[in-house]
Amino acid sequence: MENGGIPEVPLHPSTVTALTDYRERRARFLANRLIPYWFVNRLGKQVRCDAVDGMFRRLANRLGLVGKKGQRHPRLHDLRHRFAITTLIRWYGDGQDVERRLPVLSAYLGHVEVRNTYWYLSACPELLAAAKDRLERHWEAAP
Repeated sequence: MENGGIPEVPLHPSTVTALTDYRERRARFLANRLIPYWFVNRLGKQVRCDAVDGMFRRLANRLGLVGKKGQRHPRLHDLRHRFAITTLIRWYGDGQDVERRLPVLSAYLGHVEVRNTYWYLSACPELLAAAKDRLERHWEAAP
């Protein structure tokens, strides 16, 4: 999973193509200026989180992705959260060693410390149920 201390995260080929294209366009745009941020705006400045969140909200509205009555609108972070929860539920369902696999999920999420990923283990009733079922099966199988 690691190469010289840098986590390696597998990417879909289409993502690699898009990032490669962006890297080339970014290099031409910046014309050898050293900018410490990977994603830059039209001014060559760091793309701020609020700008990304605003764009996501506008796109979600255009696509008709709105919260149910009385609920907030979907946020970009909700997609990340859903990915984490779905991955953990799938691992439990497959009978995988979730504790051993957690560093993989942590790398995907960009967490520096695996402990920052642990809170996902208690953030969803579905996930708690999967963990409970696994624990009960373990107890039943114990001599």
